[in-house]
Amino acid sequence: MIEELLAAAKAARSNAYAPYSNYKVGAAIRSESNIIYAGCNVENAVYPLGQCAERVAIQAMVRAGETRIAELLLLTENGETPCGACRQVMTEFAHDSMQIYLANGGSVVQETTLGALLPRAFRLR
Repeated sequence: MIEELLAAAKAARSNAYAPYSNYKVGAAIRSESNIIYAGCNVENAVYPLGQCAERVAIQAMVRAGETRIAELLLLTENGETPCGACRQVMTEFAHDSMQIYLANGGSVVQETTLGALLPRAFRLR
């Protein structure tokens, strides 16, 4: 199952638009209905207007009519974790126990959970 997420994240990452940072990122999420959605980072000259790969994948999931993430794989050059904004967005669509896989190029280097990355997340419901 992780292999499917990794393949989807790799394909998305190959389309990343990162002319400013040269830091291409791909993300793949598996929804609770077992469908995979992928996204890549899309930079902008006005940095705050760019989008992270995780949020692009989540937006694709929501656009398809789903609202629950079962697991997420983030693919970067060095196995980095999601930024704080992405962690907060994930809390809207996932439980603290959601599995997150961090990969660097071709393999998963760390497994964690949303709750471990963002303890005591802000939630209105």
